[in-house]
Order: sequence, then structure tokens, then C-alpha cells
Amino acid sequence: MIQQRLVNLYELMTTHCLDGIVVTKPESRQYFSGFAGSSGMLVISRQSQRLLTDFRYIEQAKQQAPLYQIVRHGAAIYDTLAETVKELGLARIGFESDFVTWEVYQKLSDCLGETELSPVKLDGLRIVKDHRELALLTKAVEIADSAFNQVLKMIRPGITELDIALELEYEMRKLGAEKPAFDTIVASGIRGALPHGLASSKVIEAGDFITIDFGAVFQGYHSDMTRTVVAGKATDKQREVYNIVLAAQLAGVKAVKAGKIGREVDQIARQVIADAGYSEYFGHGLGHGVGLFIHEEPRLSPSGDVKLAEGMVVSVEPGIYLPGWGGVRIEDLVVVSADGCTILTASSKDLIELG
Repeated sequence: MIQQRLVNLYELMTTHCLDGIVVTKPESRQYFSGFAGSSGMLVISRQSQRLLTDFRYIEQAKQQAPLYQIVRHGAAIYDTLAETVKELGLARIGFESDFVTWEVYQKLSDCLGETELSPVKLDGLRIVKDHRELALLTKAVEIADSAFNQVLKMIRPGITELDIALELEYEMRKLGAEKPAFDTIVASGIRGALPHGLASSKVIEAGDFITIDFGAVFQGYHSDMTRTVVAGKATDKQREVYNIVLAAQLAGVKAVKAGKIGREVDQIARQVIADAGYSEYFGHGLGHGVGLFIHEEPRLSPSGDVKLAEGMVVSVEPGIYLPGWGGVRIEDLVVVSADGCTILTASSKDLIELG
């Protein structure tokens, strides 16, 4: 698995006329080595793979990155990097231009001296998931699904949005999650008009719509799902808006297929909301890739220009957000296939009335 990823990386190095690559982004570091520690650099050439890390992670690195020579650095990792690059005779090195800050670039430039630094982007190599990645993503989704269905039992007027978020995160951890995939969103009542309304101390009131957007991390891989429920009996307006969003979400899922461009899928779902008269209240993209990072390529958005391929994993999450009233979002994770997609998220999308 790691070996094939390295082969793909060597092909990129050939395309960019590189002798080697310095990998610093945590997701890339784990993807190309297996090492999940929080500190370290990979120095990869065709002849050698080195993992530079500190005392805290030496044993972990040996266990998780058996294809790599583990190099312990001292106080200054850049000194060890310079020594490694010199030893390997690397004249032209790629660095992750979408991650490296100007300050880090200056440090790389200073320590590597005459070595030429060339910007590259590695995320495209992670865009199609292999069988193991799909298994880990599926497990992360199952954890979130199970936690959600448990937490539904405790949602009622009088508790707070934070109560819901904390219970979700607790349930996910009990089920094997390493941590939440991102800061849990719980937006109730008029706060539902905030697409990224993080859980607050607001008390749930009878009749509130409650949008819950959350996910689990399992062995580094993220899940992402959203459901909107109502605390009590739904009004006619709530049913109307909910059903429009559900129709858009179902249309978006149906449109996902290998060969489609991201913006084409987005437009199909977006048109459902526009035809219902709510186009100005759906202002974000339809979805995004999910994997070792919560927001990856490809993008399902008006600017999404990546062609979908088998094995890509994307979210499909349309919404309507009405200031002063509230909002609805429904989201699944799906795996792209040749003739459509497989939905990973199992929780019901019927409008759930609690209590």
C-alpha cells in the first residue's frame, strides 16, 4: 500500500524533474509513510526514504513507518534536514506549496543553501481512495451514525446545543473514534441560519429545527454528516423547506458518477433549490472530498473543475438558510463509482420529529 503510494510519488517527481521531496503536511506525512505522529518531516528520493522526528516519536515511527529509515533530530530539525539532503545528493527538491508558510520556506531555503526548491502539490495523489482507506472511512461513518442515533434519544426542549455536541462526541469516543472530525455544529431555532453555527449555550425550545453537523476520526480518516431534526411537531413551513433540501440532496446524490465534473453535480442539486425560489439562501458548495483531511479535493461547487473518478469520496450537503427563521442541511458521504455512487451514511433522512 505505502509502496504503491511511493511509486505514484516517484512519477510526480519525474514529471517535475525533482531529485526528492520534503513532506511536511501531517496528512501527506501519514499517507506516504504510515506515521501518525504530530511532528516530523519525510525526505523522499528514489533511492531512500527518511523520516526525521524527535525523541518522543522514535518508537512510534519504527512501528508505523517500516519502509523508512528513522532519523532522530536534535533541537534543530532543519540542521538534520540539511545533513540528510547533502548525504543523499539532492540538487532539486519539491516542497508542499499549499502548506509551507513563508517563514518555513525561508528556513528551508536557508538550511538547504544551493539546493533548488520547487513548489509541488501532493493532495491530488490522495484524491482516489484505496480499499483500506475506504474501509477506514466506512468505519468512521458507522461510528458517527451510531452516535447520532443514540443522541437522538436525549434531545428535548430544555437542554442546550452544547449538551448535544458533548454527548455526540462522548458517544463517538466510546465507539472507537480518536476525536471529532471537526468542531461539532449544533444550530437550533434562528441559529440554524448559520451554516457553521458551532454549538452554543442556547437552550433548545419546543418547535426548534436543530441542524447537527459532525463526524468522527478513525485511524486518521474523517467522516462528515449532517441531519436536521425538529424538537416537537414540524410546521408546514418547516416541512416545505426540509422537503426542498431533501429533494436537492437526493438529486445531488443521484448525479454523482465517475466522469462528471464537480460543478455539474453542484448545479443539478442547486437547480432544485433555485426552482423552489430559495436560490439566494444556498450560498455554499454542494460538497467536498473527505479523507485524512476533512475538506479535500474534489469540490462539488460552482467552481469545482475536477472530474470525478471511481474511489473518490465526497459529501453531498445542500442547505437552505433563512435569516431570522432558521435553516436545514442534509449531508451524506458517498463513494464515487462507474455507474453512480454508494452512500456510506446510513441514518434516516426522513424528517425526524422528537418528542
